[in-house]
Amino acid sequence: MTENLLIDAAGIRLTGLAAGPVDGPVLVLLHGLGLGAADFAGVLPGLAADRRVLALDLRGHGGSDRPGAYTLELLCDDVLAALDALGPARVDLLGHSLGGVVAYLLAGRHPERVRRLVLEDVPAPHPREEEPALRPDGPLAFDWELVPALRRELYAPPAEWAAALAAVTAPTLVIAGGPTSHLPQDRVAELADTVPDGRLHTVPVGHLVHEAAPAEFTRLVLDFLAQDMD
Repeated sequence: MTENLLIDAAGIRLTGLAAGPVDGPVLVLLHGLGLGAADFAGVLPGLAADRRVLALDLRGHGGSDRPGAYTLELLCDDVLAALDALGPARVDLLGHSLGGVVAYLLAGRHPERVRRLVLEDVPAPHPREEEPALRPDGPLAFDWELVPALRRELYAPPAEWAAALAAVTAPTLVIAGGPTSHLPQDRVAELADTVPDGRLHTVPVGHLVHEAAPAEFTRLVLDFLAQDMD
């Protein structure tokens, strides 16, 4: 059964979804740019069979607040505040694309809070040529203002991101989407090499691995999280 979340994250209201036993180990899911907690609906039941899974809407997405201020630092602070509000001292953390950057920044800066880390099709922090972003027609499930603000950082990452990545202590699984992903796969592989305890697994279905191959994605994640449970 899926429940709706409403969290006061140090003054920013975040929404999301929760599933699984309340006394199980906690897995937090962070979505990609312009998506939301509901994007994980296809894998949420499988991931939540024996653990508490919390999928968050990052600020500006879904039902979360749209304060007009958007940086990766703020998104990271929001997630940390949400963990403080929800109670778990230590969690497993999974991030897709934008959510993966938030995840490794948090894991590198607060290693005591993250037991295991999963990064889905996330590149190492190197500058890339920014592609133009055109606003879709009609109403959006996210604040369009966040797109140019966050893309500026994603395409020209601050130097501090590499330091945070190198400081990750959690065992890390990097899931790559293969040649049909729009992300440079050599940079995704480099991410796995940069994290001190990283490993790479490619599922060649494109950027949205959890959507295109939900059964394989769920199996990979659960097998990885089950290792060395403490």
